Order: sequence, then structure tokens, then C-alpha cells
Amino acid sequence: MTTHARLDDRYGRTRSPRRRIVGWSIVGVLALGAIGFLGWTTVSSSLNSVTAADTGYTVVDDRTVTATFQITAPTGRPVACALEARDEEHGTVGWRVVEYPASEDHTRAFTEEIPTLSLATTGFVNACWVP
Repeated sequence: MTTHARLDDRYGRTRSPRRRIVGWSIVGVLALGAIGFLGWTTVSSSLNSVTAADTGYTVVDDRTVTATFQITAPTGRPVACALEARDEEHGTVGWRVVEYPASEDHTRAFTEEIPTLSLATTGFVNACWVP
């Protein structure tokens, strides 16, 4: 018999299998809770995400450009998009925020005019979000 075992025997210390089961049960519950929390935050953030895809632009004149784009958004929720126009040196020459009412369509296409300060060479969607 080892010294450690003799001391445990002398002072009544025993390794209880019940204590080990309770410890692992607590660890398991905490791990399941963490997995559930991470899963919920992932799902809830994707439910409110909006994606935009530029499909084209037209330079109308030196004060206007039109941007054509498609958005995929949650149904039944309004959406706002920031549109941007840039010149040949990549400077922003026009900016506009448009808001769209809630719709039952998951994907929608739009063409919007962006007023510019000078001749633009491109027009596009900078970002979209659920307000």
C-alpha cells in the first residue's frame, strides 16, 4: 500500500465515483449551453443579413449615374441601402441612401439614380442593412 493510500485510508478520504459523475455532468451541461448559444447567435445574425449584388450601372450625364442591383433580404422586413458613385480616380462623387418597404419577396431588383457632383465612372451599392 502506498503512502498516499494509507493517508487516505487513515483520514477517511475516498475518491467518490458520484463526485466524478457530478463534475462531468456539469461540464457537459456547460458545453451544451455554449454550443446552443453559439448556434443561436449564428442563426439570428443570418436571419437579419442582407446581401447586395451589383448588376450594372449607366452614366447618364455629368450629374447623374444609375445603379442596377439585386438584394436578398429577410421577408417582411424593411431594407435600407447606401448607393455610391465614384470618379475615375476612385473618389466619391455621389452618395444616396434609399429605403425599401417590407416585402414578401426574398430577392428583389432595383435601379436607382445617384446624383453626382461631377462626372462619375461607376455607380454601385456600398452596403445594405435591416434598419
